[in-house]
Amino acid sequence: MPLSPPAARDALHLRRIECRGYRRADGLWDIEGHLVDTREVETEHPWGGRIPAGEPVHDMWLRLTLDDKLKVHDVEAAVDRSPYPPCPHAVASLAVLKGHSIAPGWSLLVKKLLGGAKSCTHLMELLMPIATTAYQTMAPHRRAAAAPVPGQRPGKIDSCYAYSSQRAVVARFWPEFYEGP
Repeated sequence: MPLSPPAARDALHLRRIECRGYRRADGLWDIEGHLVDTREVETEHPWGGRIPAGEPVHDMWLRLTLDDKLKVHDVEAAVDRSPYPPCPHAVASLAVLKGHSIAPGWSLLVKKLLGGAKSCTHLMELLMPIATTAYQTMAPHRRAAAAPVPGQRPGKIDSCYAYSSQRAVVARFWPEFYEGP
């Protein structure tokens, strides 16, 4: 169901984020993200002059290479368009992610390692949808590889709204852990 009809308004800004997951021939995984910000109207930028409507203000790419346990083996980024000359130099700061794993606390770790003046805000923000894309990409493989332990409460329970121990999903798949409404 779509959103309700909006109030009268003017379109000003569009942010597009696209993420894709790939299984590599060497057994690792590549998760890529692409962020593009555009303005709907011509904009005067204090550094770069006029930015025509529809032209990118930001155009950035990011790739994490992961193993089956979501450990970062490599990180690569490219800044095709940014509003200031120093922005592309922030790419090197992402190397600090190597050796870390996408796991609970990922968002806090990313902010600790890359927040503020340590890196590019936009590349840092792109790491969040890349992380969820990694989970979605690898889910069938991880599910097949994980042997359920009889009687052990699955980690998915209470990890989100649908997997609440009080909802129908848990009642159907793990009735022994269903706690009812």
